[in-house]
Amino acid sequence: MFMADLITQAEERRITLSALWLEQQAQQLEMRPEAILEEMSARLAVMRRARDEGLSRLARSPSGLSGGDAAKITGGGLLGELETAALRFAIAIAEHNAVMGKIVACPTAGSCGIVPACLLAAEETLGLDDGALSLSLLAAAAVGQAAAENAMIAGAAGGCSAECGVAAAMAAAALTELRGGTPGQCGHAAAMALKAVLGMSCDPVAGLVEVPCIKRNGFGALNALAAAHMALCDVESTIPLDEVISALKQIGQILSPKLKETSQAGLAATPTGERVRERVKSL
Repeated sequence: MFMADLITQAEERRITLSALWLEQQAQQLEMRPEAILEEMSARLAVMRRARDEGLSRLARSPSGLSGGDAAKITGGGLLGELETAALRFAIAIAEHNAVMGKIVACPTAGSCGIVPACLLAAEETLGLDDGALSLSLLAAAAVGQAAAENAMIAGAAGGCSAECGVAAAMAAAALTELRGGTPGQCGHAAAMALKAVLGMSCDPVAGLVEVPCIKRNGFGALNALAAAHMALCDVESTIPLDEVISALKQIGQILSPKLKETSQAGLAATPTGERVRERVKSL
């Protein structure tokens, strides 16, 4: 599956990317479109609960590495209302994941905060309804499917750009569609979001999906917002999305195994990272 084909079909038929993906998924899965949208709405409900529980839980995770940071993030600083909400929600959901809370892996558990944070922040600040959000999840899903089929979405295979990078691309496409962007603009947004983090290592401290993963979810949400904003302003990606995904695959294959979720290099191998690992091992 290639995004260029989907985008071309959607634009020729003058429908949204999500409408085309819904149609194709209904045929492939032999499901009614309404049933698929109901499933998307149910996943949105899980996302909302993960956000709310992540914000209300102030205790640290069993490792002591995370917990309570999302609640510290408030407005009045350098970011606007939408950006602050997205940052806060992304970290809250990722913190919820760290304590084994129920999340939606989109596309993975380690990057679970990015897509929900962007959509729920848009819901809260822009007044979007559940139906629009459910449809936008399908636009995100199309990008995620293309990355899964043509590259990878696991940090163990391609580094963090395969997780947080793909999640940011998915969120950027969804946000662009939510704000009335064309299928082509959705593709440019996704491409720009993924390009921004190509080659990012997966180097979790002590082998846990907490440091630096949780805060990377926050940055991933802001990356998606910036990419969507640029696309909606008619800024285009020089490299098409399918080619960016191909680059993701190539870079992932070249990246050292020490930087692909093995915790043998990068942040995990810093003096502090080593001390944390020893402390966690003794728990």
